[in-house]
Amino acid sequence: MYLNELDKYDIITIQAHDNPDADAIAAGYALYVYFRTKGKKVTLIYSGRYRIQKTNLRLMIDKLEIPIEYREMQAGHIDGLLITVDCQYGAGNVYPFTADAIAVIDHHQKEIHTNNLVSWEIASNLGSCSTLVWRMLLDEQFPVNDDIRLGTALYYGLYRDTNQLSEICYPLDMDMRDSVKYDKYIIQHLRNSNMSLKELEIAGVAMIRYIYNDRFHYAIIQAQPCDPNLLGLISDFLIQVDELTTCVVFNQLEDGYKFSVRSCVKEVRASELAQFLAADVGSGGGHVEKAGGFIYRRKYEEKFAGIHSEEYFSKRMNEYFESFDILDADKIDLDTSDMQCYYIKPLVIGYAEAGALIPIGTKGVIRTLEGDIELEASRDMIILINDDGKVKVISGCEFRDNYKVIGQSCNMNPEYTPRLRNLENGDILDLMTYMKSCTYKDRIHVYAKQLEHGIKVFSQNSESYMVGRTGDYLVVTCDNPQDIYMVEKDTFDKNYQEID
Repeated sequence: MYLNELDKYDIITIQAHDNPDADAIAAGYALYVYFRTKGKKVTLIYSGRYRIQKTNLRLMIDKLEIPIEYREMQAGHIDGLLITVDCQYGAGNVYPFTADAIAVIDHHQKEIHTNNLVSWEIASNLGSCSTLVWRMLLDEQFPVNDDIRLGTALYYGLYRDTNQLSEICYPLDMDMRDSVKYDKYIIQHLRNSNMSLKELEIAGVAMIRYIYNDRFHYAIIQAQPCDPNLLGLISDFLIQVDELTTCVVFNQLEDGYKFSVRSCVKEVRASELAQFLAADVGSGGGHVEKAGGFIYRRKYEEKFAGIHSEEYFSKRMNEYFESFDILDADKIDLDTSDMQCYYIKPLVIGYAEAGALIPIGTKGVIRTLEGDIELEASRDMIILINDDGKVKVISGCEFRDNYKVIGQSCNMNPEYTPRLRNLENGDILDLMTYMKSCTYKDRIHVYAKQLEHGIKVFSQNSESYMVGRTGDYLVVTCDNPQDIYMVEKDTFDKNYQEID
């Protein structure tokens, strides 16, 4: 969906969800600004049982002069186009005003309850609706950074919806965080207005009601209903307890459960644990040490009817720790006697010389779906990208030994296009624009076996693990027994050929 598709409507009402948070207000305000510049008659509204009361939200609205209006329930029909933002029309968290036409812009899992839509854009992989609207504005070449109030609103929306940026996992969220211009003094003021005395009391009561598991060294806390960022503050404090390696803090909201995850050991990435806890019933993600997620009430009740929330989290935590073994390539000589021999099929791979993208000696960061890769450009540095967007940096010598050039362009279309940021001048390059194509020069032979149990593999000289699930393949290069890695089943079936 492109915003210009909605230009045919002269009257536009933008509706945030009931009891709106900073993300809903920011995303709605950004749409308001955009359509105002188009000469439309625009209104930004919200409804529900309560008017906005939280100190930080009132400050946000006041400082940024956001023209959001409260609309009483049962207030009648909406003329023209109604856009629900940070929510989906017909869902339980937004009052269903009738309207001539309806559009939806949201970043939660798809749960649209009406067929009466003229357009919709839902990106559940994003950490905030502010990010989604920011991307849509860029698609229209709208000058976001010309309006410091707009940039500040979008930044704060992302900040709040990702637990103070600690739960960012998707690269596009990082792109907005790094590029949008904002008023740091307003953000600082808003950041220091997060907690009331009532919330201080909620945090104190929650921390004396913990559940501790001495087998896996985790703790679980259920807090009273509160602002999601308070869960992060509680979990930040909890993970400092010496007996704990991981913790989960959650509370119940009208439409589900919000939770915050922390880890202080390399064997558990908080982002991965959050995804596990929310699997099939919500969404989760974040960073290595800090993450969070949301479990939708409707999906939860369909799948776990009759199970109390504390019991659910305890059960899922135990299942998580029982679901994997640990394999460290630096500490084991892998027995390949029960593994089959394969070769890697010729693949089209994108490549570019780092020195052709940024000056030699310049430091940069490549943003990928798997995280940021830091580098310092040299004459002998090659950047590789495969068809699923994974990036690898190798030496020119390794490239010449193992790869051959097959074309001057590369037509791969990964889910997220990796970007290279020049840390000296801030320039950002879309890497696929500069990619040429290559493939393996010779057949690469490997041993592999399909997993019957989950595993976490620490590759050679790595502090980060690869996750292998039942059905995936454990792979080791024939010429280098320490070169051990994981390949997902679908990828393995497509790219590896068994040798008789």
